[in-house]
Amino acid sequence: MTVQALALTGGVGVAGALGALARYLLGRWVARRVRSVFPYGTFIINLTGAFLIGILFALADQKVIIQPLQILLATGFLGGYTTFSTMSWEGVQLMRSGGSRPGLLYITGSLMLGLVAAAAGLALGRWL
Repeated sequence: MTVQALALTGGVGVAGALGALARYLLGRWVARRVRSVFPYGTFIINLTGAFLIGILFALADQKVIIQPLQILLATGFLGGYTTFSTMSWEGVQLMRSGGSRPGLLYITGSLMLGLVAAAAGLALGRWL
């Protein structure tokens, strides 16, 4: 492994840890302010992550940021920040406790709005 590849690998790990920490802190902050069975914290985290990754890919496509920075931010930070597995678990928990409708609404809403957020981020990134 080259020195550059090793540095990028380590950077992705550090950025992923920072993204996970940001997810944890934001999730707790939202949960303290919004008392609800609905997992608003994860919902907000995943939508903002989708939006930001759209921006990053547009900026990388336009050569505004270099590929190693895109990898650090998208794979590292946003990979640690967003969470498909938690979203899936929370959807199952909603289905178990409140019937299938809230869980399915959460999962499909997260996926559909996530796609819209990523497309909006991509459009904004291209506009910048």
